[in-house]
Amino acid sequence: MTADTAAIPGVRAQQSELSTNYKIYVLGLLVLVYVSNYADRVLLGILMPAIQAEFGLSYIEVGILSGTVFAIFYAVLGIPIAMYADRGNRKAVIVVATAIWSLMTALCAVTNNFWQLALTRIGVGVGEAGSGPPSHSIIADLFSIKARATALGIFSQGVSLGLVLGIYGGAQAAAHLSWHTEYFVLEGWRMAFVVMGLPGLIIALLVWFTLKEPRRGASEGHSASADAPPLSTTIAFIRSQPALVHTLAGATLTTLVGYTGVIWWPTFIMKSHGLSPTDMSAFLALVFGVGSGIGIFLGGYCADLFGRRDIKMIPRVVAFAILIGLPFGIAIYLVDDSTLVFLLIGIPAATGGFYLGPSMALVQSLVAVRMRTVASGLFLFIVNIIGMGLGSLLVGTLAEALKAPYGDDAVRYALLVFMVFNAWAAYHYWRAGAFVADGLKRAAEASA
Repeated sequence: MTADTAAIPGVRAQQSELSTNYKIYVLGLLVLVYVSNYADRVLLGILMPAIQAEFGLSYIEVGILSGTVFAIFYAVLGIPIAMYADRGNRKAVIVVATAIWSLMTALCAVTNNFWQLALTRIGVGVGEAGSGPPSHSIIADLFSIKARATALGIFSQGVSLGLVLGIYGGAQAAAHLSWHTEYFVLEGWRMAFVVMGLPGLIIALLVWFTLKEPRRGASEGHSASADAPPLSTTIAFIRSQPALVHTLAGATLTTLVGYTGVIWWPTFIMKSHGLSPTDMSAFLALVFGVGSGIGIFLGGYCADLFGRRDIKMIPRVVAFAILIGLPFGIAIYLVDDSTLVFLLIGIPAATGGFYLGPSMALVQSLVAVRMRTVASGLFLFIVNIIGMGLGSLLVGTLAEALKAPYGDDAVRYALLVFMVFNAWAAYHYWRAGAFVADGLKRAAEASA
């Protein structure tokens, strides 16, 4: 160990120095980071009806605020941040990123118009761009290919827990908490941003003082001593891996459905079923949180379980899950009974979460060790710029166009149209299975 690396807090630890309990602790800590990340990301969805009314926003402006401005900066900055993380200290990246998005979420509370809120959401996107790729890379260095999809599936529970915290916690904070001083008043949706944003600073401190970086490539026994390759080399390698190309295509298409659902569902429920944010928050958080949580865990678990018997099944379990959930997802927008809607949504929420663990595991496993963080950054760039950024804007634009003929049901039918992308996604996950074995071999050779 050199003097310069020894001076870095949380210096890269040799695999032999990390106990199983510590690996579990690190995984749990990164889950906590992801919970904060996702809660702050989806919080705007439950608060948007109130913000839309106060600011007088159109559906198109709602779409821009809810996903587009966030996703553009989240996705674009994710790649250079990932490039640095592949060469530098991943823990430091996570700490700084967590602090930034937490502060910017809290600052949303003091905005007074569309442009101010857009700028603070850009800040949230800038911060959140830095946590995912380094976290994926650290987990891949701690857990081998035999357990990686399960580990990343557990990590992805941050999505389900973040959904519960963001939707339910945000609605309850907006309804019941306030902060009055001689100089300012924070209440309603403004208070929710403060309550949900500031705890992330405590999480950032936990990461800084307790996380040690594992040696890169340790879980496969690689030393990964070579420098990280240029971005163009990583992109060329990804393009040469058909299994990875199909996985990226499938993930992008299914997130067009998933992200837009999370962002626009509160508005859909309010407009088409007449429920208030407080009325719907508990049910929505429970169904989304529990349903997606079960699906995310089962996706990683099933990919590892069936993948040990047949490597093709790592992506193909996702195809099966998407097709099972598709008819239930369509039915949600065709029934008028709100109770039935909440009963139905649990199935597509669960099957929709299947893709996360297997997709992240394949992204980490189908590239060389020194490409992992950048590959994860590229994965998040694609799914977020299209799934969240473009998807949210397209739903808003389509809803605005459907407002004249369908009135309050405009969002309902815009979301219904988007269900077609899940059928397309299933095709790509099925095709990916045919190329996984060869892709893993090529990635191992590139890492040697």
